[in-house]
Amino acid sequence: MSVLFRPRIWFFLVAVACAGMVSYALYVQHVEFLEPCPLCVFQRVAFIWIGVVALLAAIHNPGAVGRWIYGLLLGAGAVGGIGIAGRHLWLQSLPADQVPDCGMGLNYMLDTLPFTEVLAEVFYGSGECAEVDWSLFGLSMPGWTLLWYTGITIVTIIVLIRAQKAKA
Repeated sequence: MSVLFRPRIWFFLVAVACAGMVSYALYVQHVEFLEPCPLCVFQRVAFIWIGVVALLAAIHNPGAVGRWIYGLLLGAGAVGGIGIAGRHLWLQSLPADQVPDCGMGLNYMLDTLPFTEVLAEVFYGSGECAEVDWSLFGLSMPGWTLLWYTGITIVTIIVLIRAQKAKA
């Protein structure tokens, strides 16, 4: 099995990649002054979840069953991220006349509304989530995050299956 695809090393690489993506998002926010919309913030939370789970898995270096448990926890964060990024891309693809109105800011909602209502408001979307302020090679930031969530999920499954077969 290739060294990069050993579970412990893979989990460490995922943690580093997630830290890099969250760091870049913070750079864009605080240096480039591109304020994140609520869906962007939730995508960051998904990357933080994935990164923390992956780092714990790399440090713990569990056996076969533990690797799958960490993989499922990591996958839960990635599937959540895929859903959030997919919703964000859908909002960005809407014609201008169908974009929802801009709503309250996320901080204000968190201060004044119950958390379940905040989630409903965020996933309903707002006009600010439909704006494309950043792109690379024709993909907006949620497009790139969707690729990362999907890639991390697929490769993690492959790594875990190969590790299981190598032990058999």
